[in-house]
Amino acid sequence: MTDGRSEGEPVKHIHLIGICGTAMASLAGMLRAQGHRVTGSDTAAYPPMSDQLRGMGIAIMEPFSAENLTPRPDLVVVGNAISRGNPELERVLDERMAMTSMAALIHDAFLEGRERLIVCGTHGKTTTTSMLAWIYEVAGREDARFAPSFLIGGVAENFGTSFRVDEASMSFILEGDEYDTAFFDKGPKFLHYFPDAAILTHVEFDHADIYADLTAVKTAFKRMVNLIPKRGRLVAFDGSENVTECCAKAFCGVERYGFAAESHWRVTELEQRGSTTSWRMLRDGEAFARLTLPMAGEHNALNATAAAALAAGQGVPASAIVEALATFKSVRRRLEVRAEVGGVTIIDDFAHHPTAIRETLRALKASYPGRRLWAVLEPRSNTLRRNVFERELVASLALADRVVLAAVFKSEAIPAAERLEPERVLKALRERGVSALLCADADAIVAEAAPKMRAGDVVAILSNGGFGNIYEKLPKALGGAV
Repeated sequence: MTDGRSEGEPVKHIHLIGICGTAMASLAGMLRAQGHRVTGSDTAAYPPMSDQLRGMGIAIMEPFSAENLTPRPDLVVVGNAISRGNPELERVLDERMAMTSMAALIHDAFLEGRERLIVCGTHGKTTTTSMLAWIYEVAGREDARFAPSFLIGGVAENFGTSFRVDEASMSFILEGDEYDTAFFDKGPKFLHYFPDAAILTHVEFDHADIYADLTAVKTAFKRMVNLIPKRGRLVAFDGSENVTECCAKAFCGVERYGFAAESHWRVTELEQRGSTTSWRMLRDGEAFARLTLPMAGEHNALNATAAAALAAGQGVPASAIVEALATFKSVRRRLEVRAEVGGVTIIDDFAHHPTAIRETLRALKASYPGRRLWAVLEPRSNTLRRNVFERELVASLALADRVVLAAVFKSEAIPAAERLEPERVLKALRERGVSALLCADADAIVAEAAPKMRAGDVVAILSNGGFGNIYEKLPKALGGAV
């Protein structure tokens, strides 16, 4: 990586409050690559981002403390999870330290002069961004114009990192998050990125803590679409009325992808064999490529098609797309096999929404046919902690043979009338004939569920957080129980 600072620009001390967030940790690495001194703090550190930070030599200060800002930094980046009352933020405000948001700093420090390729959507954006970056990486081996810089909301296994900054890159591939930007900027992060071309995967109600309803979510995505210039492109999923509505007034060219016969990029002859998926991709009804992906799930084939479509439209050869997807290694915490103990396969997936849970379990049933499937869920995201999708959650979890629910994460922070009631979820699952168990936390799950697991079982651990370190505790318990 090259030093991205302009000639003569001084090294700065930049402090990140909430550094262990996926994007914040990536930004820390990007700033470090530019030669700046980077420090950061958080309330809790867990893999994979804590490992990535330590690997870069960036210490994580725990917990939050006003003393973490001594010596005084030149700039403070305030994470979007940080709110008033945080001792570091209060000192920043009291002393009028220079501060900014992650998204604003990314725009100002990294996107100027580069083609911005942004991947947006309620689901699939991390995987799709990783696929697009890998396609550009493979294409860049033959044509340096395509060698990318990128920022992904997870650790892409092909790269072993979530980011790259290279001053020679002509393109910057970036995951566009619809979540809010900072306590002082409640708009979505992707409005800071001004895409030249973009992917829109799905639009559903999510982030119930900041969006009042589906209409508010759609308004945010419509604003993102409105930022794309006329010369730009939008690659948009064809199987969602919400996506259709969000791109209806685009000024740029819109190319739909999916299964519809009339779509610009069409998926046909989809086949799944174990953990491998293959399909034909048509471009305006003509054969474009036969694609193979070493991942299960129709949703992953659609993610790959979106990445391929955007890349092809930007001039990437079909041969590079075929090679890249055939060698794609997924993203940490997306259907990641964490352990195989006594014939039990333990899989980690970053579950945040009932639709994502449904697609994960469908993919696992295709990958491991005939094996008993456990879904072990921590309701941790701001959407899953609420009852807004209770029925959809039951329908998704019912795809598993056994379900284990943990208590709602920090349930006291959710008003009682809005809070998910795990007992109701269990009752509904049992009425469907699904064996379901409620446990207080990771330790209780390990104690109660591990003895019931047997050789051949597949255990999907579903959480968007650390989940009480269950990823280490469960394999250890199974080592003696299976």
